[in-house]
Amino acid sequence: MNKNMENKVEKVSQIVERLNNSKSMVMVDFKGISVEEITALRVKFREAGVDYVVLKNSLMERALNDTGIEGLHDFLVGPSAFAFGMKDEVAPAKIISEFIEQSKSDKMTIKAGIVENKVIDKNAVIALSKLPPKEVLIAKMMGSLNAPVTNFVGVLSATLRSLVYAVDAVRKQKEGVE
Repeated sequence: MNKNMENKVEKVSQIVERLNNSKSMVMVDFKGISVEEITALRVKFREAGVDYVVLKNSLMERALNDTGIEGLHDFLVGPSAFAFGMKDEVAPAKIISEFIEQSKSDKMTIKAGIVENKVIDKNAVIALSKLPPKEVLIAKMMGSLNAPVTNFVGVLSATLRSLVYAVDAVRKQKEGVE
């Protein structure tokens, strides 16, 4: 095997490893992004634990075939960049959506994404970007689970309070009679 082929095989195996280790991936088309914009975007990606790379479509297609993920082949046209969420499912979609909203141009467009080895379309990626952070979702869920217990305790204490008032009224009545 020649050196060029060995390099391609190595790159494909690195992409496969990224796909297997990431929680999500967002695929974007980019045109005319300035160096300053892409540098600022990469800083945000790094802070959120997202790997952002520009890859050849042919190498990504081979990696997708190796992982068995189907449905992205139609999107592998033109310049493609990939944001792999290594820590969080929502981070790549959120950062890219914020960039698109702030730049108010078509310099970057979402093509598709992958969450848990399932291909999602552009609309699903946008919906994913609107989700609150995982900690907020957990807090809301815990609050929902805690609400029935809190209400039950409130009902019990109200019943107990009523009983205490009734006993106190009877006591006052008996004291007044004697």
